[in-house]
Amino acid sequence: MAIRRKARRDLTAEQQLAKGPMDLIFLALVLLLTAIGLIMLLSSSFAIAMYDSYAGIHTGGNPYYYLIHQGGFAVAGLVIMYVISRMDYQYFRLLSVPALIGSIVLLLLVFTPLGRSSNGARRWLWLGFTFQPSEIAKVAIIMFFAARLSKRNDELRAPPKKWSRRTLTGRIGALLDRIGFLELVPYGAIMLIVLFLLYKEPHMSAMILIIVAAGSVLLVSGVSLGWFAAAGAAVGGGLWFIITQTSYMTKRINVWLDPTSDLQHGGYQPWQARIAIGSGGLLGKGLGNSIQKYRFLPEMQNDCIFAIVCEELGLIGACVIIALFMLLIIRGYWLAIHARDRFGTLLIVGIITLLAAQTFFNIGVVTGVIPTTGISLPFFSYGGTALVIQLAEMGIVLSVSRQITAPKVE
Repeated sequence: MAIRRKARRDLTAEQQLAKGPMDLIFLALVLLLTAIGLIMLLSSSFAIAMYDSYAGIHTGGNPYYYLIHQGGFAVAGLVIMYVISRMDYQYFRLLSVPALIGSIVLLLLVFTPLGRSSNGARRWLWLGFTFQPSEIAKVAIIMFFAARLSKRNDELRAPPKKWSRRTLTGRIGALLDRIGFLELVPYGAIMLIVLFLLYKEPHMSAMILIIVAAGSVLLVSGVSLGWFAAAGAAVGGGLWFIITQTSYMTKRINVWLDPTSDLQHGGYQPWQARIAIGSGGLLGKGLGNSIQKYRFLPEMQNDCIFAIVCEELGLIGACVIIALFMLLIIRGYWLAIHARDRFGTLLIVGIITLLAAQTFFNIGVVTGVIPTTGISLPFFSYGGTALVIQLAEMGIVLSVSRQITAPKVE
């Protein structure tokens, strides 16, 4: 015991703070959503698992196939979440640049023989297991932006760069510096590189999520709202161009406006999702009693799992799950407000905004509020590597939460 007390005294102040208690409310919400997600995955997938083959996945007729695989990744993800939560989150500053470079390399590898295609999109990478590099790119951009922008106040207090007023270049440079354009150039360049690679896949949903997450970090860091108005117009114009010039996106918009216009193909899934939601009523048909999961509703274990939630648990059950997501998001932002330093605040804001956007877009698509995006529901949808990364992100938030009792520093 004496040795332990001495070792504790020998720790630096920051090391002692990093070993503080994690936020138990946030942890409980994460564990609860993960557990409910596994239960709903079993309920939504056991029927198609018994068919042996669905969407190229061979289950051997084991009704627990999806649960066993997702459960294994969930255990691995929870272990990783715990390990990350025990780290001093300041280490993520050092990892931000390697993570960003690594994610760009992985996105490039998608276009090599290691890449895998499905339904006309090349988004997956095979490195002994299949995963989407875009999932890593989302976290890497948040980490990099948070690390860089956490020093923004110090950079603004530094003496301004002197520009020559005698040349046109100098006068333009002075103007761009004064309005804050030059400050945004590195971030814009990184975003353009990543978004271009995602556009070539194509992966519209990942592009939207990265823009939202990165934008939230920029907004909280204090970047002028005028730039967000300009960026919003540019992004809106870019999305309009992609939608009108890309046949598969144009089709998605038309189907969203009227699913019955193409019930044989693109409109079939949203239409069946609405049938599942409507048939659930107020109280639902009961856990395990869905009809739509018997191969009527495509992707019932993935993108459309929330429709099965509505069918089996009803409006009340669906609202409870939405409420749990809202509590998790609100608690996350509370932790961001109380983070020890600016880096912790920006890190949590980016991660929680990403989670909130994924949840909103998935539920919005399933209920027909927005067009199909292909975004999965966090903690619920089938996808092992995605679940591991989501739990790792929650570990980062918990790591920051260990130091919220410390006095704030810039």
